[in-house]
Formats: sequence, C-alpha cells, structure tokens
Amino acid sequence: MKQKLVCIFFIFLLLCSVKGCAMPDYISDKDKLNGSTLTDNDNFDNFIVVGYSQVGSESDWRSTNTDSFKQALTPQNNYYLIYEDAQQKQENQLKSVRNFILQEVDYIVLDPVVETGWDTVLSEAKAAGIPVIIVDRQVVVEDEDLYTCWIGSNFKKQSIKAGKWLENYLKKKGRSDEKINIVTIQGIPDSTAQIGRTNGFKKILSKNKNWNMLEYQNGEFTQAKGQEVMEYYLDTYEDIDVVVSENDNMTFGALKAIEAAQKTCGPDGDIIIISFDAVHAALQFMLDGKINVDFECNPMLGPIVKENIERLEKGKAVKKKQYVDEKYFDSTMDLEKILSERTY
Repeated sequence: MKQKLVCIFFIFLLLCSVKGCAMPDYISDKDKLNGSTLTDNDNFDNFIVVGYSQVGSESDWRSTNTDSFKQALTPQNNYYLIYEDAQQKQENQLKSVRNFILQEVDYIVLDPVVETGWDTVLSEAKAAGIPVIIVDRQVVVEDEDLYTCWIGSNFKKQSIKAGKWLENYLKKKGRSDEKINIVTIQGIPDSTAQIGRTNGFKKILSKNKNWNMLEYQNGEFTQAKGQEVMEYYLDTYEDIDVVVSENDNMTFGALKAIEAAQKTCGPDGDIIIISFDAVHAALQFMLDGKINVDFECNPMLGPIVKENIERLEKGKAVKKKQYVDEKYFDSTMDLEKILSERTY
C-alpha cells in the first residue's frame, strides 16, 4: 500500500514539474501537520499511514483534541498522518474518507459531524480492507462491522451527573421545592454530544416536577452562537435560574450575554451555570466565580487511538466501544491547584 502511495505521489510531482500545477490540499495539510516535507529518501515502508477526518475547529476542546492526534501519530512514532478539517460539514467528511480510500491509507480515523448517513462510505472502506476507527462522536449504521471500534466520552452519563449535581446543589441551598426555570443551549443537532447531553439531563429533569425547562436552542458548539442564543433567552424570559450549556465555548458566549444584560451568575450570582468539556479557560472562569460546575470531556484521544492501531498491527483484537475516563469540577474544589496541574 505504502509503495503505491509513494508512486502516486512522485508521479504527481513529476506532472506538476512539467505542467506547473498546485499541490492538493491534503498533501500540504499533512506536510504542515507533521512538520516535515517529503523527500526522495523517505521510506514509507516504515510508516503507518492514517487518514484523519476531524469535525472542525469550532471550540477550544476541538483544537486540543486535534493536537492530541498530531502529537501521537508522528513520523518519530512511525506514523504518517493525513489530516482533513471538515468545517462541520458531513459532505466534506464523505469526500475526505473517499480520498483516504483512493490513497490506500492503512487506517481511517473519523470524528463524525452527525451520527447518520455513513453506511455507504464505510462499506466502501470495508470493501477496500481499511479499518475505520470512530472517535468522539458515534455513528449509527445497520452493520456495526463497518467500523473497527469507537473511542470517546459517555455524553449521556456526563449529563446525568450534571442533573444529579443540580439536585444536590439545590438541596444544599434549601431550594429543592422551588420552581426552577432552566434553559439549554444545545450543540449541533443529531451529533452524539448533543443527543447524549440533552437526553441524559432530561432523565433527571423528568424526576423533578418543579424543574421547568423553558426552551432548547441550538448554539452550534460555538461561542458566537452561544452568545446569540443566550441573548435571546434573556430577552424572552424574565426569570432564568439555570443555564445548561452543552459545551464550554457556548458557555463563554452565554457569560458575555449575561454580563451585557447586567445579570449575575455563578455561585454568588442569580443564574446557575452548568457547562461541559472542562477546558482550561472554563476552569479559570469557574475560579473567577462565573461558572458553577463543569463536566469533563476528555479530548486526549490520539494516544488511545495509537494504542489501538498498535494492537491491530499485531493482529490483536480491540474492544468495540471504549469510554475514556472523565471527572467533573465545581466551585468548591481547589481550582488553583487543579489549573496548575491541568494539561488542557
């Protein structure tokens, strides 16, 4: 496979030298990603070639997640990584996966924008004999043998914990019997994180009859959209007790909207803020008294994927579903110490 990839590449170089054409984006992307350039002395037989289709770069979490792959799948570790940013569009990912198949990569890593619509392209990868590792978000397909394994977070469990945390928090504040008005800033509809975080919290919501979910709105996992949705909520509802924000960047936008509206939030404010991802900046906002609690979504999936590939290379089986270890953080903890030890 690698010899074919090298031949294709150098034939392309020869044609370009004659016709003056530009390098395709995926070549320049992988050169930049690995911090090196291809030379005649490169021995591709020593590399495991991995095609990686990432959702995008919409959040701090996503950037850290991408970096974990860049740092794990390096030439020094005998990997050659072809990276594609889908810009949150499934059609881009479908194109990328088909390009990976044409390039005859050894493995495909896919972080899917949404869960459905993958049966055909994954069937093509299977027919080509290329193992596909799904990361972070999940896929829903008729035949689960179309992919080798999935590695990521238990999003539903995260939000169930968030609901239980809110129950305990309100109890400690003597507010268990109060009517509690809640709004949710959701992530991209039909993505695994959105589905899990919405449905998990709903499970606890249904058990608390005094909790009133005012509305759900899509914040697209971005700060700008999160701010826009929060501005709408503040204009629409006079009394908001809790904001459930399904990722940190939307929370950052919500905090800007709350501040602009001259409202208060956090442990000493009027609005309780529940967030997800627990990136460094969010814990700093918590230390500053603006976020009550944040449920970790571990972005460090690159090394785990590397371990799985190495098992597969040795002919060993891998577990079909692999959940990563995660924690939560709230304002009662030693946040200064946590931040000093935090790597992301």
